[in-house]
Amino acid sequence: MEKVLVIGAGPAGLFAAHELASSCEVTVIEQENHIGGAGLHSDGKMNFHPQIGGNLLEFLSEEDALKILEEIKQIFKKYGMEEVGNDWEKLLELERKSIRAGIKFIPIRQNHIGSDYLPKVMNNFRIDLEKKNVKFKLNTKALDIDSKNEKIIVKTDKGSEEANFTLLAPGRVGSLWLIKMAKKLGLKMHFNPVDIGVRVEVLNDVLKEIVHDYQCWDPKFHIRTHHYDDHIRSFCVCPYGFVVKEFYEKDIFGVNGHSMRDKKSKNCNFALLVRTELTKPLENTIEYGRSIAKQTNTLGGGKPILQRLRDLRMNRRSTWERVNRGYVNPTLKDVTPGDISMAYPYRIVTDIIEALDKLEKVIPGVGSDSTLLYAPEIKFYSMRIETNKMLQTAIPNLFVAGDGAGVSRGITIAAATGMIAARRIKSLIK
Repeated sequence: MEKVLVIGAGPAGLFAAHELASSCEVTVIEQENHIGGAGLHSDGKMNFHPQIGGNLLEFLSEEDALKILEEIKQIFKKYGMEEVGNDWEKLLELERKSIRAGIKFIPIRQNHIGSDYLPKVMNNFRIDLEKKNVKFKLNTKALDIDSKNEKIIVKTDKGSEEANFTLLAPGRVGSLWLIKMAKKLGLKMHFNPVDIGVRVEVLNDVLKEIVHDYQCWDPKFHIRTHHYDDHIRSFCVCPYGFVVKEFYEKDIFGVNGHSMRDKKSKNCNFALLVRTELTKPLENTIEYGRSIAKQTNTLGGGKPILQRLRDLRMNRRSTWERVNRGYVNPTLKDVTPGDISMAYPYRIVTDIIEALDKLEKVIPGVGSDSTLLYAPEIKFYSMRIETNKMLQTAIPNLFVAGDGAGVSRGITIAAATGMIAARRIKSLIK
């Protein structure tokens, strides 16, 4: 039986293993002591749309993309994800309302597992894969890769593994390692955009109508700003949620949001992100995003910066006294009240204010004086490794998938890319 190595036990790696389990000998190598990747630490929002969290239409027809997303949905349901209904008529009503405000709203069929329930779902997934003879090597870090005699050799901190086919799906945390390996192997790459923005926090009542009455758990608003014609979007809406600190890499951190099923706050938070692309002489969007995160970390004295929207508009820093004048009590206390405009480029600050002004027409209260903004919130999308439509690299028995390879930026699309690569591997098995 042919042997396949999967590097990374995130959504891409797990769904690839699920697809391959009956056809070959599968070993999954994961540097952490758990499976699920960064998705395990999210609140488990599932967007079943081919162009949210990546673009499946680069690899599949629209019909096939919708089919594979439905398969992913059914697999998650099998392991414990509850089916959540969406009121499609109300979503279309919200779309019309957004158009009148100059905003593009994307109706999506969604599910929400919850930060406190997602580990159980992933554990059920692992148990089932092990029953199908998928081997997991946790706490094992991939160090190096070589291609020799039509085999891929992966050196780890526990020894070496050799396989007929290898899928590299290390997630965002492994993107720098993957870039290093791609350069070594002579694979072509290019930089993806970076999203730079803030985590917005308001009272739950502000988004209650959309989240509960419209049954839209994670509304996707896309906005073109007035001054710069930049693209800015809402992302990761967390009803009754909590703002949390998130480490991007050693000594560089930002913020994120969680929402749970059983533990609730009085607030709702979401990201507001400006898509940023660069051209020569600086095309490295990862380094640009890191520099902004570092500067924000420095100005916050080693903590995220918190600013009241009124203070940002009035070009002054926030203080705890000014924050406390508002009616939104921050869920993340380990912050420094300050001035985001001291850390962020003027263009990005202008985009954020303009976007909130537009959203106010659709979501009254979101642009109020008391609205809180946390920085930095930066979404790094790894360098894109060039492949064919089956995620096959220039080395025929080496494949990539998921966020770390720059071909996705969310749970469901990452899972889909893992399945696409796995199906190509199955077709090549002799």
